[in-house]
Amino acid sequence: MIKAVRSGGKKALASALATLESNPDDKAAQALLDEAWGAQTGLSLGLTGPPGVGKSTLANALVKALRARGKTVAVLAVDPSSRTSGGAILGDRARIDADPADQGVFVRSFAARDRLGGLADLAAPASVLFRALYDWTLIETVGVGQSETEIADIADMVLFCAQPASGDALQFMKAGVMEIPDIAVVTKADMGAVARKAAADLKASLALAVRDGDPPKVMTCSASSGEGIEPLIDALTKLSDSLAGPRLVARRRAQGEAFVAQSLKARFGREGYAALGDLTRLRWEETPFERERAAVAAMRARGIG
Repeated sequence: MIKAVRSGGKKALASALATLESNPDDKAAQALLDEAWGAQTGLSLGLTGPPGVGKSTLANALVKALRARGKTVAVLAVDPSSRTSGGAILGDRARIDADPADQGVFVRSFAARDRLGGLADLAAPASVLFRALYDWTLIETVGVGQSETEIADIADMVLFCAQPASGDALQFMKAGVMEIPDIAVVTKADMGAVARKAAADLKASLALAVRDGDPPKVMTCSASSGEGIEPLIDALTKLSDSLAGPRLVARRRAQGEAFVAQSLKARFGREGYAALGDLTRLRWEETPFERERAAVAAMRARGIG
């Protein structure tokens, strides 16, 4: 099925995503996700940071740089939804200047709707599918504050974006999101001294945030001028190489467990999830989508759901 989607190009992928969004229990769509879980040869990078920091503009620059290196790229952009209507503009994709005829780039937006944490319900399964089809997947969250850390549950690597004059070292230390990045970057580096000051403050705060052994690397870049983009790509590539093997397996397993937990809590609430006990535990030989279906079936057998 993955081969069929790949050969069908953007149209086939868009159709598969539409089915997952409108009918997530569709058997063919679920079979596609199961196959994709075992065929993930690409890597995903989460872009997170406050509103206005320039995540979409940075994503556009990263897409161009990666395509110049011959890499295929998918972009998953999550846009905030209206509290009144539930709708979303889905405008972040407008900043991704990709050639529609380029089969090596795919951009899709999702509305966050009532989902907290900076993501959308379909973000996790979509990212799995993208990783089976593209070399790199960029996942752009909605603008986050100090505690929206769900991006770490679906991305292999997390890039935290800060902008000049966005706070001192103490402000950065207060942010729960500081615990999840693998690399941090100060955008709008063309602002000069104020950007360098933000980078120094960010580095000071991240000295206390150690993930997998080392504090996150702090860099600066300007998506508009191109300054620092190539060094950032080099750093991300080096990080991706270091993730190969057991570290990536561990992160992907944690992602699978997080997906199962989030999905089942959304269906049955925290008490229902707790009542499932060991049925929520992801087995090594199965995909998270298989575990989710097995747990749902068990609840339905009990007359719930």
